[in-house]
Amino acid sequence: MQVQRVVLNSRPGRNGEPVPENFRLEGMTLSPDLTDGDVLVRTVYLSVDPYMRCRMNEDTGAEYLTPWQLSECVDGGGVGVVETSRCSSCSEGDVVTLFNWPWQTHAVMKGSGLQKVDPRLVDGHLSYFLGAVGITGLTALLGVREKGHVTKGANQTMVVSGAAGACGSLAGQIGRLDGCARVVGICGSDEKSKALVEDLGFSASINYRHEDISARLKESCPDGVDVYFDNVGGAVSDAVIEQMNIGGHVILCGQISQYNKDVPYPPPLSEKTQEILRCKDITRERFMVLSYMSKAEAAVCELSHWVKSAQIKVLETVVTGIENMGVAFCSMMKGGNIGKQIVKISE
Repeated sequence: MQVQRVVLNSRPGRNGEPVPENFRLEGMTLSPDLTDGDVLVRTVYLSVDPYMRCRMNEDTGAEYLTPWQLSECVDGGGVGVVETSRCSSCSEGDVVTLFNWPWQTHAVMKGSGLQKVDPRLVDGHLSYFLGAVGITGLTALLGVREKGHVTKGANQTMVVSGAAGACGSLAGQIGRLDGCARVVGICGSDEKSKALVEDLGFSASINYRHEDISARLKESCPDGVDVYFDNVGGAVSDAVIEQMNIGGHVILCGQISQYNKDVPYPPPLSEKTQEILRCKDITRERFMVLSYMSKAEAAVCELSHWVKSAQIKVLETVVTGIENMGVAFCSMMKGGNIGKQIVKISE
């Protein structure tokens, strides 16, 4: 069987932005002969995510992430359908997902490593298993629950940076559902700002590219900020932390503004910001969703219920074709997506 795959062609400079040419499309032949325990899967959707920028470096800077190797197949979140099986736990037609799915149109994998999922959980929207009802949704939900300390009736204000991205767009909605009185999103375009307020129910949104973040935060968060879901780091986060209340909580989910720089993760804070955290007794803890997987099953059911009942609205930016993986990844890193960036590989 002739299949196509994407390999890492080159690495960006340590402080460089990725470009589509860092990836290369190749043809390869898959043997139709499966050994015991193997399954042949057809890839339906692949995910591109900010953390993958770290995997482009020789040293990812995170002990839980392995680097992609030059001229080897790239991998990430994927969902597909079993076409042939020699594994007792997988049958033809099963929908399966994996965190380290190869960027190939078809692949042979060990069935025991795949997670079987029920399309009814997402009303047939299989891409949601890579987003709202997958690892992205779990990151948003468990991040808010484990590190946000949101209390119903406490009149809390939550701010979300990277609010129109895959995780931020869900985190803000979850904060509202869990009881925040006010949820304010920070994003990078007027189109995104409009989507946050009109489609997702955010109380207000701030376009950091064209608006004075500090002034708009004062206006949008008159009682200060209690919970900050941080997806970006850098100057945006410094501005939010400056307006946080005593005893507030920063959910340190991601630092996309720093991923093209040669700095450790999490990146160091300025002395001024560190002093604010100390003086106001603000918690700022790195959130690792993989540390909370014992709660994943119940969380997925809750996310599924919210999505199916339209209490959570899912935004996606979908590109078609495995040849566009690199383009989709680089666009996402520059904020070209609204919601989850997905690449559709087959029907």
